[in-house]
Amino acid sequence: MNSDMIINIQSVHFKASEDLQQHVQDKVRKLFDHNDKIIRADVKLFEEGNGVATQYCEIRLVIPGDDHIAKKGAATYEKAVLDTVDTLRKVMRRAKK
Repeated sequence: MNSDMIINIQSVHFKASEDLQQHVQDKVRKLFDHNDKIIRADVKLFEEGNGVATQYCEIRLVIPGDDHIAKKGAATYEKAVLDTVDTLRKVMRRAKK
């Protein structure tokens, strides 16, 4: 287990609640279990929308020589975080092969 996991959470134009921040920490922390070379995870939460606001989560995993980035949108930040983490898990699984 990587004890010095760094997870930076940036919420654009809003203040992320404690619950949301904890949700991000819990889900993103699991990615560190898949790859012990991850230096840090930069998480950005933001809204985009033309009339219909979609909440986005973008995660950049900083890995020496091979950063992984994924971005997913959903109706809630919690769902966007889950989808983005899931995508990154698949990307890392493919990268190992």
